[in-house]
Amino acid sequence: MAIRCVVFDVGETLVAEDRMWSFWADRLGVPRSRFFAAMGAVIERRQHHRRVFDLVAPGFDLDAARRELAALGATDAFDARDLYPDAVPALRTLRMAGYRVGIAGNQPERAEPALRECGFEADFIASSARWGVEKPEPAFFDKVVEAAGTDASAIAYVGDRVDNDIVPARAAGMRAILVDRGLWAAVQATWPEAGQADAGIRSLDELPSRLRSM
Repeated sequence: MAIRCVVFDVGETLVAEDRMWSFWADRLGVPRSRFFAAMGAVIERRQHHRRVFDLVAPGFDLDAARRELAALGATDAFDARDLYPDAVPALRTLRMAGYRVGIAGNQPERAEPALRECGFEADFIASSARWGVEKPEPAFFDKVVEAAGTDASAIAYVGDRVDNDIVPARAAGMRAILVDRGLWAAVQATWPEAGQADAGIRSLDELPSRLRSM
């Protein structure tokens, strides 16, 4: 079945996360090089990203720290500064080409209006927090199918992570496109499961031609 809907992950697919992670390194007084090295180790061990805080600052409560930031009117959330330059144009191009376009990732609810404010044109934008389920759970991809309004086989899911994006999207019956950027993609590129991707790209500008060949 031809692809009718293209759904995008958020972090390191549409939005660069370097500034966010650097923010926490600086706030904890941890050298950025050490923080990112710990993050690489967490990814390689196939652990949840929050495990990095246990390594660099044992006992640190990320949720409490975020509440403190909110009380001060501050946040670690992304904004337009963090967008990859190909992100907004890519979604616009796909919609103009007739594809239904969605954004769905492991994000807090506040990410949904933030993505709209960043200028993304999408038929639907969803967060794991609002859906009540996170990738790589199959139920998350059931929600993607429901939001897309088409068969799983007509959906292409685009993401940077082999574990959270490629493997579960394929298991759900979707096509999976791996974006080679960001720390997760760099670490997971050699994983055997990376071969499950239907296509690999370095830029979202490559998507239209890749989709036409599927």
